Amino acid sequence: MGRGVKVAVIGGVFAVMVGGAGYGAYNVVSALDGDGGSGSSEAKSGPPDGDEVAETSEKFFTAWEKGDVTTAASYTNNASIAGTLLTAYGEDAHIGGVEITPGTATGTSVPFTVKAKVSYEGTTKPLSYKSTLTVVRGETSGRALVDWEPSVVHPSLKDGDTLVTEESATPQIQAVGRNGTVLTKEKYPSLGPVLATLRERYGSKAGGTPGVELAVRHSTADAPDTPLLTLTEGKPGKLETTLSASVQAAAEKAVKRYGESSVVAVKPSTGEVLAVANNRQDGFNAAFQGRVAPGSTMKIITAAMLIDNGVTSMNGPAPCPDTATWQSQTFKNLTNMKPNESATLANTFMRSCNTGFIKLVDEKPLTDSSLTEEAQERFGLGQDNWQTGIVSFDGSVPASGGPDRAANAIGQGQVQLNPLNMASVTATAITGEFRQPYLVPFDLDDREPATAKGLPQGTAAQLKQMMRLTATQGTAVNAMSGLGGDIGAKTGSAEVDGQAVSNSWFTGFRNDIAAAAMTEEGGHGGDAAGPIVADVLRVGG
Repeated sequence: MGRGVKVAVIGGVFAVMVGGAGYGAYNVVSALDGDGGSGSSEAKSGPPDGDEVAETSEKFFTAWEKGDVTTAASYTNNASIAGTLLTAYGEDAHIGGVEITPGTATGTSVPFTVKAKVSYEGTTKPLSYKSTLTVVRGETSGRALVDWEPSVVHPSLKDGDTLVTEESATPQIQAVGRNGTVLTKEKYPSLGPVLATLRERYGSKAGGTPGVELAVRHSTADAPDTPLLTLTEGKPGKLETTLSASVQAAAEKAVKRYGESSVVAVKPSTGEVLAVANNRQDGFNAAFQGRVAPGSTMKIITAAMLIDNGVTSMNGPAPCPDTATWQSQTFKNLTNMKPNESATLANTFMRSCNTGFIKLVDEKPLTDSSLTEEAQERFGLGQDNWQTGIVSFDGSVPASGGPDRAANAIGQGQVQLNPLNMASVTATAITGEFRQPYLVPFDLDDREPATAKGLPQGTAAQLKQMMRLTATQGTAVNAMSGLGGDIGAKTGSAEVDGQAVSNSWFTGFRNDIAAAAMTEEGGHGGDAAGPIVADVLRVGG
């Protein structure tokens, strides 16, 4: 039985009261007819047949067209919530004149097209969209019912969302890139959530005036409304961003190579974000907000820790045995990697030898917090103070004892980063300076950039050279082949619980551009994330 359902006994007959007297009146009759209530001896079972699907969807559509919210909701398996959203459809979104045209059903799914009108303060605009519903068997009633999802009302709606038509809270923006190109979600689709957030934050500061819009109001408090239809044009305010239209276009195309992938490009000499792109089903900005293990790309920070603490140097020892054990946990290398007991740090880095790093994490003066201190003080990570212009995660490299101390060093354990963090790590590694990444000028809203002391120039020079060797002789050579100029890279793969294939990571630089990518497909970093980064560097470098 759905939420908000109460059962009462009236003269020995069960009556179902759903969210109010209006629903009850309908369902008393339904129960008397043997269609409702768990006490019906004629309740059907199994999936609805074709006739039931057609009849239920037709009745639901007819009631919806008439604006009869009570009846329409009663043909769903969650009448209370359906009624609330359908009421808002007419009263808050001001949508009327609804005409629904069903398509050909496939099994229990029925596609349909909605044509309607949105009217607000004397202005009317047509609205048209497609959606789908599914008919299921009521768990207790046995009736054929519309399986309630907010997307039935509009495909952009998710749980807790609603529709509103009103003067927009903030004016629209005309976001422009560093060369003056206008950036739209139509031309650069994965910028959609980014542009929406920029509008929410800076629309009132960019000099525009608000218009009237039909929009999705999200249940999450900090999520900006998603406009669906403009009734009255406001005046967009011009908002300058750091994005490069050409690099963004390359990033958009590159992430299409693999599902669930993200990439960020930055300008190391300034910290300006040149591109941010995601190819994800959920619309989540994983490039800026993701929190996942970065795999062996973390070895950039670990190598810096080893050098800064005097444990070894680029040409110093970092033996690479078959296995390494740290506090009862055994670590291995990639399959078919030949051991090298006389390896230098540069050789261990460019081949991405796990055991070479594990063998060094207990050397004095290193402690459980040494990697954390390196990440925070040198690379600016994990202090929750980045001010990029939109919501972002600054990474987390917690101090860890036990097996996680070793696992953290190779980007597993408790370390969590995203492509934004890793692009910044590469920028810091090759310049020696931490420059906090950002999307819009700091003086627009008096934001203070995060700071860190960066790296000694000797450390940065060694890291840059080891990344060069990785791109030209090591694990990144295939991905970076064909790129001219000064290039460097680091590959990585990270095992994630519940995934059959490791996440693929890759970060690299070419001249004055650094980029990092992560994809949940592809396994090894050079095979999947690598080509994404290379495509971005090819255009931007």
